[in-house]
Amino acid sequence: MLNYLLLILLAIVTLFAAMAANFAVDAAFQIHAIIVVLAAGATFFYLLRHTNDPPKPKDTGYLDGVVRAGVIATAFWGLAGFAVGTFIAFQLAFPLLNFEFLQGYGNFGRLRPLHTSAVIFAFGGNALIATSFYIVQRTCAARLWGGNLSWFVFWGYQLFIVLAATGYLMGVTQSKEYAEPEWYVDIWLTIVWLSYLAVFMGTLIKRKEPHIYVANWFFLAFIVTIAMLHVVNNLSLPVSIFGSKSVQVFSGVQDALVQWWYGHNAVGFFLTAGFLGMMYYFVPKQAERPIYSYRLSIIHFWALIFLYIWAGPHHLHYTALPDWAQILGMAFSVVLWMPSWGGMINGLMTLSGAWDKLRTDPVLRIMVVSIGFYGMSTFEGPMMAIRAVNSLSHYTDWTIGHVHSGALGWNGMITFGALYFLVPKLWNRERLYSLSMVSWHFWLATIGIVLYASSMWVTGIMEGLMWREVDAQGFLVNSFADTVAAKFPMYVVRATGGVMYLTGAIVMCINLWKTVTSTPAKASGPVAVPAE
Repeated sequence: MLNYLLLILLAIVTLFAAMAANFAVDAAFQIHAIIVVLAAGATFFYLLRHTNDPPKPKDTGYLDGVVRAGVIATAFWGLAGFAVGTFIAFQLAFPLLNFEFLQGYGNFGRLRPLHTSAVIFAFGGNALIATSFYIVQRTCAARLWGGNLSWFVFWGYQLFIVLAATGYLMGVTQSKEYAEPEWYVDIWLTIVWLSYLAVFMGTLIKRKEPHIYVANWFFLAFIVTIAMLHVVNNLSLPVSIFGSKSVQVFSGVQDALVQWWYGHNAVGFFLTAGFLGMMYYFVPKQAERPIYSYRLSIIHFWALIFLYIWAGPHHLHYTALPDWAQILGMAFSVVLWMPSWGGMINGLMTLSGAWDKLRTDPVLRIMVVSIGFYGMSTFEGPMMAIRAVNSLSHYTDWTIGHVHSGALGWNGMITFGALYFLVPKLWNRERLYSLSMVSWHFWLATIGIVLYASSMWVTGIMEGLMWREVDAQGFLVNSFADTVAAKFPMYVVRATGGVMYLTGAIVMCINLWKTVTSTPAKASGPVAVPAE
């Protein structure tokens, strides 16, 4: 009965999308309507074909098919995002790479938000969904709640990524800092995200393990807070139900404050809290040691989520935002350094008694380096939030170096470590195909990050100093064009670091592919604990 209701719903969606494509008032909306027609239509015919299939025996094990799909999507979108990022890094060094024959579709202005969303929301988002589904089942001894709802979350999220990415290339965004996609894409993401929350919460509620492991605390905080941030920041009124344009609810300094309340907490909860959930599970598992201090992990959790939510105004120093709000953001940002380092110390000290494994286990080495970059970034961020420092760093490439040392070093490396851990287990393989290739990946990625971040630190500080240099009469010495010319060598170094990081990711994907296709299957052992 449920399948027939779903078929009727899909038919309605397909017909409405086809009508929207016909009555669209702009090309972007028409293309997106066609994409929805294809996605909904394909799903309709797939379900129609399998509606009368005989019922399968009830599976009482963990639901790992969606996790495997998430791992594949993470690797795919990671390569795509890193490749676009490397290309736009070369575009900044060599502007001729903004090819005229692409008629704007390949320009830096459109590829930059495509890159940002691909690495954060496509690569990082799929990593978080896949790992949270894996971890919550193991730590709760329960199968994912909702049956195929988890598959809806996965495929619905991929549809969101495709709609957002094509919108960026067509120049269709809400014109904010993070270049959010338009109103109908936001509504779809809200539906998918609430479904994600339902699956995760449902699994926690029906858990067999009475204790909720701390990784799940971080995942739950990440899911709930991102839902709130997304809804408030993307409040808008569509100009037409058959068009992509919309009008923002907030404007002026209120819009700026809401934008950076969203922007910084997207860093705090999407790129920090969610990935800390990964750290608190995969580092102890890979090190084969218990977490150093469970009490410290709880203090880390509550301090982090309370402080982070107030830190956004430090992005708006010396603007129209009232001084009290700027100082509030600065104060909470500086205090935030302490719980952040509490988490770093907890992760590193988990290796107490197992430090020798770093010599023989390159996967653990990747995870430990990621924790190191987490600690470095969470020291640099509070320092840059101080108004005196921010007056030099803001609007310069120093900020770019800071963001990428955290994104590539912390988020990227802990995700790589998680993928190396998951693939042999999910595909029932004895081991990874090649530890030597993992070591190559480690060194390529680490050196690439160092080249990237250090070049941006140098050029950012140089840029800030050149902008404030004045002569004896008080006139500026350097024009903006002078700073651009002076940055050229460092831009080449940055792009070179990006090439190395991308190369490391390609090596990882080859290694994971060979693990699945060429490594012997693990000998059958004890049957997994039933989840139902």
